[in-house]
Parts: sequence; C-alpha cells; structure tokens
Amino acid sequence: MPNQDVRIAPAEGKLGVLIPGMGAVTTTFIAGLEAIKRGLGKPIGSLTQLGTVRLGKRTEGRSPAIRDFVPLANVEDLEIATWDIFEDNAYEAAVKAGVLEMPLLQSLKEPLEAIEPMQAVFDQKFVKRLNGPNVKAGGSKMDYAEGVMEDIRQFQKRTKVSRTTMIWCGSTEVYHEAAEVHSSLERFERGLRENDPEISPSQIYAYAALKSGVPYANGAPHMTTDMPALLELARDRSLPLAGKDYKSGQTFMKTLIAPGLKSRLLGVNGWFSTNILGNRDGEVLDDPGSFRSKEVSKSSALEYRSNCTRTCTGTCITRCASNITRLAATPRKAGTTSTFSAGWDTRCRSR
Repeated sequence: MPNQDVRIAPAEGKLGVLIPGMGAVTTTFIAGLEAIKRGLGKPIGSLTQLGTVRLGKRTEGRSPAIRDFVPLANVEDLEIATWDIFEDNAYEAAVKAGVLEMPLLQSLKEPLEAIEPMQAVFDQKFVKRLNGPNVKAGGSKMDYAEGVMEDIRQFQKRTKVSRTTMIWCGSTEVYHEAAEVHSSLERFERGLRENDPEISPSQIYAYAALKSGVPYANGAPHMTTDMPALLELARDRSLPLAGKDYKSGQTFMKTLIAPGLKSRLLGVNGWFSTNILGNRDGEVLDDPGSFRSKEVSKSSALEYRSNCTRTCTGTCITRCASNITRLAATPRKAGTTSTFSAGWDTRCRSR
C-alpha cells in the first residue's frame, strides 16, 4: 500500500462496549473492569493496560506503557451494554457461571446488578442446545437488524458515549459456509428482508453494528467476519471487522508452540488436546454443528502454522483431521448450572 498520512484521533470521552451474549466470558470481563475501578484487582493479561512498546534500539531503554503511548480509553471511561436470551442481570449471570469466587462477586454486586441485558436476536437453528425468553419476536431478519440498531441508538443517547464498539461474546453458532446470500451486500440485505435461512444472528448483529458506524469484533469461531457481504459493508464504511474466537485457552498454547516447532523444522507425529468445557459453552458445543465451527478454527491453527514441505523432516505436519470424544455430563455444585465436558483428539500425520 502507498504511504498515507494516518491520523490517530485522541480517545476523548466515554467508550461504549456493546456485547451480544452475557454468559461466563462477558460477566467475568465486566466484573474484572469493576474490580479494577475499585482497586480490588489488577488488569493481569491486558495488553493495553500492562504492555509496553519499545522505541528505538533496545539499549536506549525507551519502553513506554502502551496506554501512555497510544490514545486509548481509560478503564473508568468504559460503558457496557449487553444482549442475552436470558433475563438474568450481570450479577445473577456471574453467580450461575461459577467462574469467580463469591466474596469478590458480593463486593461487586451493586454495579453488576445494574447491567440488565436487552432482548436478543436468536434463532435456535444456529444454537440448538439453548433457548431463552428474552428474545426479540416477530418480523423479518431485517426488522431484527433495525431493532439492534435502535438499541444502539438508545444506548448512545442514554450514556452519551463518544465512540462505540461491539464484541461478540455469544455462543458458537452451527457451522455454515458462505452461501449466495453472503456474496454481496445487496444480496445480503435482500436476504434479511426475505428471512434467508443462511443468515445467522451473529451476522445480523455485525450488520447492525456496521450500519450504525460501530466496529465489530467476533469472539467465537464461527464464520461471520469471513462473509463477503459484511466485508464489503465494512470497507464501504471504513470500519474494522475482525476476529474468529478469542483463543484464550488451549488454542493460545497451540499458536505459541506450533510456530516454534515449524521454525526449527521439527515435526510431530500427533497432537492431542482436551477441552474441559463448563456451563453453556460446553452445552452448546455438545451439538455437532456448533462443534464443527470450533473444530475448523482450531484445526486451522495447526494446519497454517505447522505446514512445511515434505523434505523438511520425515514427520512434518501437512494435514490435520479432528474427531470429537464426548465425556459424560457431570453436575456442578448445587445452585449452579451443569458442567458438560467435551474433548477432541487432533492427530496430524504427513502425507
């Protein structure tokens, strides 16, 4: 690309963070923000809050904190709003998720109880193991998109935020490849009006966000951000559209280890990994269709990073195949949801 005069605007005012899905991930995120604001925790793992950037030579010792070098919103300036198919507020949802200890949740009860989810866009064909009462009803998929856009407008008006972003924290949807309706923005919008069955709720949220001038990040391994229609809309509006899963667990380890093996031309005979999934995440991924979305994303982490020519080593990785092995569901502590355990054995062999 030719050099361009890029201006990074200052991060003035409040930043709105809109989140479809308020389960374990979202409630842990919100509780973490509130704990940091109150001095009850530190932003461990946060690149923007604890990371540094090196300027000049290593010997010059110039490594300012990223938050001091790049114009970013302060933690205190974040305003959160969510959608979810269940009516629980953030405190109730966090208790049911069972991720955080109760003494911490009790100390954050007041701000968490203040966050109640808006009615969600939901289609059980895309998340077969869940259902809930807090959903938008009636009308076409375009009506649902316009409803989300109205939710965004009302949130911006109520909170007076200067900027807004949306991050998907909902469940992994059933695997679907791009269809004709996704091939262009014109066809996609016609599909919304005609209730095309290939358009998923996450795609409706992404469309509504981009039409509202809001960047969209996808935190699940389904294919929303790969769709040509939404990429076209993002380009037309000059908005970021990115993401395919947060990769914060075992996939994080894959993406760390596999490139190292590849760089040293070291092959492996197999790769075994097990996910111990709890709460609704495990319940959703117990459905083969939703699991297929995760399988494609996770396998690609190895295929891309481990690919090498046949002459590298006798056991170089060139192709991966995955099989799921389900374990019996086991109950959690009384008063919380059930834990579903699932795992898959990914074995990679040379051709």
